[in-house]
Amino acid sequence: MNRQAIVAGQFYPGDVREMERMIAACATGAGEARMEPTLLAMTPHAGWIYSGPVCGRTLAQANLPDTLLLLGPNHTGQGHPLAVWPEGLWELPGGGLAVDAFLAARLIADAPGFTADTEAHAGEHSLEVVLPFLRHFNNNARIVPVAVSLRDPEALLAAGEAVASVLRAWKEPVAMVVSSDMSHYLPEDRAKERDSLALQRILELDAAGLYETVVRHRISMCGVLPMTLALAAARALGATEASLVAYATSGDASGDHTSVVGYAGVLVQ
Repeated sequence: MNRQAIVAGQFYPGDVREMERMIAACATGAGEARMEPTLLAMTPHAGWIYSGPVCGRTLAQANLPDTLLLLGPNHTGQGHPLAVWPEGLWELPGGGLAVDAFLAARLIADAPGFTADTEAHAGEHSLEVVLPFLRHFNNNARIVPVAVSLRDPEALLAAGEAVASVLRAWKEPVAMVVSSDMSHYLPEDRAKERDSLALQRILELDAAGLYETVVRHRISMCGVLPMTLALAAARALGATEASLVAYATSGDASGDHTSVVGYAGVLVQ
């Protein structure tokens, strides 16, 4: 079953030439990809005029393999808590990306709670907005999209361990890409202050600490659930270092600093 693009022409250009031009502009100044393999990349998913430069610079520096496990929030609340799109193609203007059905099936079979479910993805934009960037940097990329709405922190950590077990045994390298924005609709100084608390936990590779910090400080980081899961998986896979590639707010594009959304790009290796 293929998934149709639902926010092309809204969050990002619907014309492939304009899309590619905008991606190239967003990645300007990023430099070459890093030598060390990337285990996990976190990148935002707002409209590209706001979050595109953070996404572009982050993924330009990432050293990702061909196979990518995509983990994003579930804004709609539909479907299963760990919803895997099991097969087919995620379509985009100019050509889509194929789902790695074999890895999806292994994840569903061997990682408790992961369930084949397209409903959770039907109206969800968070992964789609990142896909054109991933295709731009690697047209051969294969994906396994997962929408995460599981809220229990212990269950998220256990799910991360299960993901690590599946990826460790897989025949080819697999990296994780998490889609998340940071604070929503705060004055810019408060957004930066709160985001720095969450980002510090991420840079320390502290999955449990990230979840606890976001809850305690009421940080409206929409991808805290998939990022908690992915950080736990990355640690289990031997991650040793995380770096903040880029940070921005919507105020940088709009000029309105009274109510902003924060965007961060992180690489874990």
